[in-house]
Amino acid sequence: MRKLQLLPLAIFSLFFLLMNWYVIGGLQVAAPQTYVPAVFWLVIILSTFSVLYAIQGIRSRGMGRFFKIATHAFLMLFVSEILFLLVLLSQDVYRFAAGAFYLVSDDQFLVPARNLVWISISIAVFFFSIIIFLYGILRGKYAYRVIKHTLFFKDLPAAFDGFTITQISDVHAGSFTNPKAVQKGIDMINAQQSDLFVFTGDLVNNKAEEIKPWIGHFSQIKAKYGQFSILGNHDYGDYVKWENELAKQGNLLQLKKYHAELGFRLLLDEHVEIQKDGEKIILAGIENWGLGFGERGDLAKALQGTTKDEFKILLSHDPSHWEAQVKNNPNKIHLSLAGHTHGMQFGIEAFGIKWSPVKFRYKHWAGIKEENERFLNVNRGFGFIGFSGRVGIWPEITVIKLKKS
Repeated sequence: MRKLQLLPLAIFSLFFLLMNWYVIGGLQVAAPQTYVPAVFWLVIILSTFSVLYAIQGIRSRGMGRFFKIATHAFLMLFVSEILFLLVLLSQDVYRFAAGAFYLVSDDQFLVPARNLVWISISIAVFFFSIIIFLYGILRGKYAYRVIKHTLFFKDLPAAFDGFTITQISDVHAGSFTNPKAVQKGIDMINAQQSDLFVFTGDLVNNKAEEIKPWIGHFSQIKAKYGQFSILGNHDYGDYVKWENELAKQGNLLQLKKYHAELGFRLLLDEHVEIQKDGEKIILAGIENWGLGFGERGDLAKALQGTTKDEFKILLSHDPSHWEAQVKNNPNKIHLSLAGHTHGMQFGIEAFGIKWSPVKFRYKHWAGIKEENERFLNVNRGFGFIGFSGRVGIWPEITVIKLKKS
C-alpha cells in the first residue's frame, strides 16, 4: 500500500475548501434566488467524492475503470472551477484597486457583491472548459497533427541536403482503445514519405504484452533508410510489481523482440551509419537516461568509434539528458530527438501562447530548441497515459528536414 504524504494532502484540502468557499460565497450574493448556487454545490460534492475515491484508488492500487472515471471527473471539475474562480477574482482585484484609489464610492469598497454579468462570464468559462475537457477525452487524444521543421547545418554532408526524418514518441500502447483512430495516425506517418523513421521510447505503459494487439498497425511504418527505435522509462517495467526479477527481465526481453517484429532496429547504447551517395551520417541511440527516471544510458558507449567531425543524430528519450550531457559534449551531436514529457497532455498552444504545467519540471518540453549550433526536438507524444485524453497539447507526428546552410 502506497503511503500518502499527509502535508501535501492537507495543503491541497485547505486550498480546495477555501476555493469553494470563495466561489459559493460570491454566487450566493450575486444570484441568491437562482439555481446557480445549488448547481455549484452539486459540483463541489461531485468533486469531493471524486478526489476521495481517487485517493482510495491510489492507496489500494485499484487503478480500474471507476478509478479512471473518478480522477478524470475531478480533474475536469477542478480545473473548470479554478477558471471560474479566476474570473471572479479578477473582478474583486479590480474592485479592491478601484476602492483603494477612490474610483468607487465608499459603500462599494470591499463589498463582496458581484453583478450578474461577471457571474454569467464565469459560468460560461466554466462550462466551456468542461466541453474542452470532454473533447480531449473523447476525441483529442487521437487528434494527430503533423508538425514540420526545417533545420539548417553548415556541416551537413551534401548528400543529405533535404533528407527527411519522421519522429514519433511515447506510444503507450496499453492506453489505446480505438484501432480505427490509431490506424489514422499510422496512415499519416506513412503519408509523409520520409527518408528515415525514428521512435523515441515508451512503446508501452508497463508490460510488453500491451503492444501485441497493435503490431499489425505499427509494423506498417516504412522508410527508405529504415526504422529505428530506443527504450523509454516505461519500457523497463519499473512501475509495476513483478513476481521476481527474472519475470521483469523476461518482460524487457520480450519487448525487445516486439521491436524487431515491428520492423524497428532497437538502438541500445550504440550507433549505426546511414549511407547515401557515398556520404554518411551517424544515428545513435541510448537506453533511457533521465533525471529522476533512471540514468541507464551510456552516451560514451553509443558514440564510441565516432569523431567530432561526423554529423550525428541522437535518439534519447528524456530531454533532461540533452541538458545534462549532450548540448556541451565535446563530441558534437548536431541533432537530438526526445519525447517523454507529453506536454503533460494539457496546456495551451495558440495565439502565440505556449504553456503547460510541465514547464515547471522541464526547461524545454516541446518543439525545437537550439544552443551551441546543436538542436533538440521534443516530440509531444503519439499516445497518452494517466489522463486518458489531451487538452490543448495534441498528439504529434514530427517531420524534420535537414538542410545544408
